[in-house]
Amino acid sequence: MKTFKYIAFLLLVAIIGTAIYIAVQPNEFSFNRSRVIQAPVPVLFNKVNDFKNWPEFSPWLEQEPDAELTYGEKTVGVGAYYSWNGAVLGEGSMETRAVEDNKSISQHISFIKPFESESNINWDFEPIDEGTKVTWSMEGKQDFMTKMYTVFSGSIEKNTAPDFERGLFKLDSTVTADMKKYSITVSGITNHSGGYYLYSTTSSKIDEVASAISDMLPKITKYAQENNIAMAGAPFVSYIKWDEQNNAAIFSVCVPTTDRVITTDSDVLTGELPTFRALKTTLKGNYTNLKEAWDVARDYIPKNGLEFPDDGPMLEVYITDQTQYPNPADWVTDIYIAVK
Repeated sequence: MKTFKYIAFLLLVAIIGTAIYIAVQPNEFSFNRSRVIQAPVPVLFNKVNDFKNWPEFSPWLEQEPDAELTYGEKTVGVGAYYSWNGAVLGEGSMETRAVEDNKSISQHISFIKPFESESNINWDFEPIDEGTKVTWSMEGKQDFMTKMYTVFSGSIEKNTAPDFERGLFKLDSTVTADMKKYSITVSGITNHSGGYYLYSTTSSKIDEVASAISDMLPKITKYAQENNIAMAGAPFVSYIKWDEQNNAAIFSVCVPTTDRVITTDSDVLTGELPTFRALKTTLKGNYTNLKEAWDVARDYIPKNGLEFPDDGPMLEVYITDQTQYPNPADWVTDIYIAVK
């Protein structure tokens, strides 16, 4: 009997000691994980800000892709909401509480099953030279039951941070794949209306053409704006010579205008493009796919019984403004090649 009382006493001491140890654990927890992703801030922000995109990168939905998802009336921005119910994931919901465009998103997550708990989720998007630093963080309070769970199973950070790392990896992969999407469409024969334009002409190695265009176009656009010259459409490049054998190109970077303009800058001239018959081809996607689009257009002409005229215009028209469309997959470029 004394032995039994002694064992019971030791057990009681152990229980009390364990309870005290659990009780003195921190009342709050917080942790974060970051990843540098080679993508513009708006592309990543928009992906995370819409709950309908979460199945693409959520590490938890990856574990149970057939879980039942229910979306609220809003899925984007403040008030956005979705919930889940699954055999593996249990039951819970998430709501967006605050948003600072292209900077941060604050959310609240509630778990109902297998146990009840609430936490705050935060996303921060920081532009850096390499792309965007995305930081995903979690914080919340720890009641006694949560503390007891973490004592025996490990901290919330230990159990959850690997999921955050997996989610950021999937976000990186998903956004990178999204930005690489492109399509090339041959629209057929059309009449290009021509018109007046401002331009600067230069020559360069073929592999330096894109860099030269990036330098020249803002200068011409700035000249038009500073001189209150009305622009009549999307900027374009007119290719005068493209010699792959000698790695040389001659081209003009152009901004269309409503009228003929007498310029005061020797580097910016005025031209007039006559109306001409052309094959129109459209690239939707990153400019890195332009060579393929040009190859498709050039191949189409002889295959369809068409002919190139001598010194006919060859234009590359940039329909979309990159500042308005940060995802390269959304960029639209029209190619016009003159045909007889």
